[in-house]
Amino acid sequence: MKSVLLACCSIVLSFALNTPAHAELGDYGFWKTLLNLASPPTADNKVTPAQGVGPYPLLNNPAGFDSGFKPNAYYAWQTVQLAPQTGAVCGNGSPYKFFVNRVPNTSNTIIYLEGGGACWDYASCTGQSGIRGARNPDGIPDDYMSLLNPGASLVSPLVVRLHPWTRTKTQNWNMIYVPYCTGDIYSGDKVAVYNDPQNQQAPLIWHHNGLRNMRAVVAWLKNNLQRPAQMLTTGCSAGGAGSLTNYGPTRQDMAPTRSFLLDDSGPVFSAPPGSDTAQYPSRPLQDFIRVAWGLNESPLPYLQTRVPGFDSNDLGSLYPALASNLSGDRMGHTHFWQDLNYSAYSYERFYPEIINAPDAATKEALIHAKWAVDTGRLRDQLANLDNVGGYFPQYRAVNESHCTSIIEFANSDIQEQNLQLDDFVNNLLDGSGAVLSASESSDAADRAKPFNLLYYILDQLL
Repeated sequence: MKSVLLACCSIVLSFALNTPAHAELGDYGFWKTLLNLASPPTADNKVTPAQGVGPYPLLNNPAGFDSGFKPNAYYAWQTVQLAPQTGAVCGNGSPYKFFVNRVPNTSNTIIYLEGGGACWDYASCTGQSGIRGARNPDGIPDDYMSLLNPGASLVSPLVVRLHPWTRTKTQNWNMIYVPYCTGDIYSGDKVAVYNDPQNQQAPLIWHHNGLRNMRAVVAWLKNNLQRPAQMLTTGCSAGGAGSLTNYGPTRQDMAPTRSFLLDDSGPVFSAPPGSDTAQYPSRPLQDFIRVAWGLNESPLPYLQTRVPGFDSNDLGSLYPALASNLSGDRMGHTHFWQDLNYSAYSYERFYPEIINAPDAATKEALIHAKWAVDTGRLRDQLANLDNVGGYFPQYRAVNESHCTSIIEFANSDIQEQNLQLDDFVNNLLDGSGAVLSASESSDAADRAKPFNLLYYILDQLL
């Protein structure tokens, strides 16, 4: 009994240290929070019979299946396993798992989609191609969110409760961490067979199953947790793109009172089939993944039914379609002009002049030129949408200027307008009126910053 009381006191103390000075929509009062410690809130927005049928239904774990979740295990990452009957599976066929870090004092929830590359052949899906391949080719271990895997457990201030440098409101919320193991930006639906080009290994059977995994996560959340009063769907890189492509259905099914989207460095550019690649440089990539990930078969038609106005022939139309259909939501996109990671994925393997560039400097210049065309169009598009803001800083000396919100928010700034990334995130989550839009015109001030030892060490580890 004494140990139980000590545990409760510890949780209450943690709650007191992490609770903001003023109550937010979705926060519980002191006595309700105490009651939740003994009797956790139950699901109040369960999957309906209608949601369990049709294209990409919300499917439950079968009766008697132990997902591993303990409702009263607060302030700790818990592994939740999904049964194959839910449609969820990693690329290599292993069970799909995600992670929940629950709090007793609010229903507000952040859904964070992990970043980590893309794949569409034997080398990239097995992990042989290194950082340009898919993350977690061997599946998701149960201890994935331990401090021994800081690339997940410490990836972003948005999902680190006691971050040493950056404070943001989601650090007080329930946290859902959605790992990435399918190589298809959470959007594919195809079982592919990839042959070993060296003919030394058996063919790889790979499940580009990202969309079904996301639907299974949403089904579990609805059936096991309370409906969030406030919800942020976010992620960086592939997770940013996945947060965008899954936002409409996820937001509609979770039904929060207030909902937010933050796509960090996962742009989905306009690139209509048959368009001029000089004007739409992402077209070769999109032509390829439409087939490789089965996008044209079911995922894109499904998205059209969930987000009216989305044109499957113009993937970039998703931004204005979401803005129109979800006019009360606040949504934002951010990435660096000098990004050399997502941009390399977008163009490097699809343009001979880049593949055959005589040196690294020439290759980078060619990639940046195409990225500037796509980014300029997206910046202008978002500037015309009141409830979707665009935040485009130039450069940060870590991770190839990729992902503005990982590690810390510092140095993802637009110095010529005296703006920090905090300003954009706070405007998104707390602002009113049009969502902030801003873009930086020169990288000179960023490159003139002093040497950052932390960023150097992280780059060496990466």
